[in-house]
Amino acid sequence: MNEETQKEFNTFLEKWTDTPEQNKKAFLRLRDHLAAKAGVELDFKARPGVTYSLRGVHENQKDKDLFVMADVIEDEPRWLSVCFYGEMVKDPDELGDFVPEGLLGEDAMCFDVDSWDEELLQYIEVRLDEAAESAAKG
Repeated sequence: MNEETQKEFNTFLEKWTDTPEQNKKAFLRLRDHLAAKAGVELDFKARPGVTYSLRGVHENQKDKDLFVMADVIEDEPRWLSVCFYGEMVKDPDELGDFVPEGLLGEDAMCFDVDSWDEELLQYIEVRLDEAAESAAKG
């Protein structure tokens, strides 16, 4: 993230008080998982009152602007929607939702996180790994 975007992201996090669902904690876990991947850059797009999007892009990607978009959905309580391009991930346990044209106009696979769920978060982390590997190929 550039300096201005990082500042906006940090302000967003500082103002977000986590709830018993622990969705802020889940969001930070997914952010940390992405940030640890070689070649992955993060970006943040705020649409106050609607969503706050953390986007992952691999430095080798040429045809797509990102490989994952983790949205914080503005609701009570906030919840997460983590979306990937459909062709970049598998969903063997069928925990995601196929969303036609759901990610920047292309078919997507999205996973909703309503509250802390260790198994679901691990499952999404595997999807993050798959998508990052796919993105690394260009």
